[in-house]
Amino acid sequence: MNEFIYQYISTDLFILIPVLFFIRSLLKKSNIKQYKLQYILTAISVILTNIYTIANTQINNLKEFLSAIFSGFCQGILISGASIFLKQIKKPTIKFNKKGAIS
Repeated sequence: MNEFIYQYISTDLFILIPVLFFIRSLLKKSNIKQYKLQYILTAISVILTNIYTIANTQINNLKEFLSAIFSGFCQGILISGASIFLKQIKKPTIKFNKKGAIS
């Protein structure tokens, strides 16, 4: 399973997963509606991964620039998805009522 993840997400960008998780916890305390958080996190992720990708790619022509933008966009979506998945997996899957029965 780990090899599968490493094929699609650059190992240098894994640090963004806990960073986005932290940003999400900060934004959750503000007046931003819950459904907008995923969109904001995705936008932040795409911007940060594009900055990283462009900074670490030697760009000599338009084709290489567009390729770097596309790669950064895809990496941003995957990183954002991993961060949102981390939040969902943290939630308890079974809820108990006050009497201890599964509800």
